[in-house]
Amino acid sequence: MSDASLWTALADPHRRAIVGLLLERPRPVGEIVEACGLSQPSTSKHLRVLRDAGLVRVRQDAQRRVYALDPAPIAELDAWLTPYRELWNRSLDRLGQRLDETSEDDTAHLTPKD
Repeated sequence: MSDASLWTALADPHRRAIVGLLLERPRPVGEIVEACGLSQPSTSKHLRVLRDAGLVRVRQDAQRRVYALDPAPIAELDAWLTPYRELWNRSLDRLGQRLDETSEDDTAHLTPKD
């Protein structure tokens, strides 16, 4: 799996919807088709992209192909996002502090003076 194929696979909203479904539990192709409202050939193409990116695994169950998420690429993505998440948290903390200060300034001049 390359980083580019992972990002490309997740860029499509239909593939993200499929990943969301598979997050709940493994599913056969027919269930994915029904849940996504796509044609079977279109769903199969999306599943192939997800499989090629390493995001899903497939197993044969009698006549059905059952797809499941592979957590390893998601863990890699989470690790890559960690410093950005920390950046956002610091920025949001500073915004919260600034809003608190502004709120205190606004309410300070509204209190009656003796």
